[in-house]
Amino acid sequence: MSSVKQFQVTFDCEQPERVARFWCEVLGYVVPSPPKGSATWEDYEGSRPPEDRGSWFACVDPSGVGPRLYFQRVPEGRVVKNRVHLDVRAGTGLVGDERLAVLKAECERLIALGATHVQTLLADDENESCIAMQDIEGNEFCLD
Repeated sequence: MSSVKQFQVTFDCEQPERVARFWCEVLGYVVPSPPKGSATWEDYEGSRPPEDRGSWFACVDPSGVGPRLYFQRVPEGRVVKNRVHLDVRAGTGLVGDERLAVLKAECERLIALGATHVQTLLADDENESCIAMQDIEGNEFCLD
């Protein structure tokens, strides 16, 4: 039986630092220290060949519990629906109108950061309400 491994979630995107900083705001994550030998991220980027500058960025859970998020620049734009998406657990433990109010408030906060509201799915006999959204480059995620 294998043990649980650490993992990171990787996003293909056009502007890694911009998308990473968006997700820092969404999740309360932070930008880690720059690689060894660089005092700042600007120093690190300046030391790289021009074609590699801005090719990746990352953010981490300051508590060390959540996975590292890694953002890598790719030449092609997003053309199909994500096969995997994040569920941002903003309404955990809440039900009904209270849950929906919390989700709507979080939706408004994220819209102000550049996210897009896609659809509000209201509670039914099987599921509680959730809100489908897109980040600043169109990657889908849900407020759950």
